[in-house]
Amino acid sequence: MTGGAGFIGSHVTRTLSERGDSVVIIDNFNDYYDPQIKEDRISVFLKEYNPTLYRVDFSEREALIPLFQKHQFDSIVHLGARAGVRASIEDPYIYTQANVFGTLNILEMARQFKVPQVVLASTSAVYGGNKKIPFSETDPVDKPISPYAATKKATELMAYTYHHLHKLQCTCLRFFTVYGPWGRPDMALFKFTKNILADQPIDIYNNGKHQRDFTYIDDIVAGILAAVDNPFPYEIINLGNSHTEDLLHFIEIIEQVLGKKARRNLLPMQPGDVEKTYADITKAKQLLHFEPKTRIDEGIKNFINWYREYYHS
Repeated sequence: MTGGAGFIGSHVTRTLSERGDSVVIIDNFNDYYDPQIKEDRISVFLKEYNPTLYRVDFSEREALIPLFQKHQFDSIVHLGARAGVRASIEDPYIYTQANVFGTLNILEMARQFKVPQVVLASTSAVYGGNKKIPFSETDPVDKPISPYAATKKATELMAYTYHHLHKLQCTCLRFFTVYGPWGRPDMALFKFTKNILADQPIDIYNNGKHQRDFTYIDDIVAGILAAVDNPFPYEIINLGNSHTEDLLHFIEIIEQVLGKKARRNLLPMQPGDVEKTYADITKAKQLLHFEPKTRIDEGIKNFINWYREYYHS
């Protein structure tokens, strides 16, 4: 499990451990956001399962070799990546190093050490400014509008190459705006909750005209486990809620749960951003029996309950 101390990775690790799987985590605990929450995901959230943890950077190939020599894996779940659209515009080098070279290293380890399957995280960002809604896996994605999106598209291409040349089974999962307890501090729900509680204004881009396909963490985890349990030669599959929410309605739900109004700072569209995301999950339903179950109001409430407990606020 790469990125096992991350938001999605820690939840997947917990669920795999609960059902009796043995999980080895690779994570470099980078400082893209506060590493303390990553430490707490390991020491608090995963404490009872005590997964094997390696603090290594998977973009450094030599650091991976001893690990793969020691363990025999039947699957790699590659969720580790440098995340975030806007930050990738400011520092495209670190995104290319982590996401492109790092994924190449993981695919090479799978080939060299005969790991039969890799399930890797892609993103809805690869759809860029596509106007056709909802986004389908057959849509063209050759015009990424951020370095982050370009690196993720590159990982899908490399995965296909390794499938073609080495018969590696690869499933690329395009996630749509994942949220929930233990989430990333750079994501909108986390930032909005933090600022509203602190009586600080919240930045609302595109003057609040965004629409997002918010997908709750438990639903994403179910999709990932289904991909692990049902290997395919090579597939790209959307994992989303298949329902769009207006950003302003999303904020209203946060306000209702907190019992507190936000101070709104309306701003223009940011470079690399898109106005709307919406997943066509027909393929996920057919291949993975994927069926998202969590309503947005329920998911937001769960996150805020966790946030208040974690930060004692």
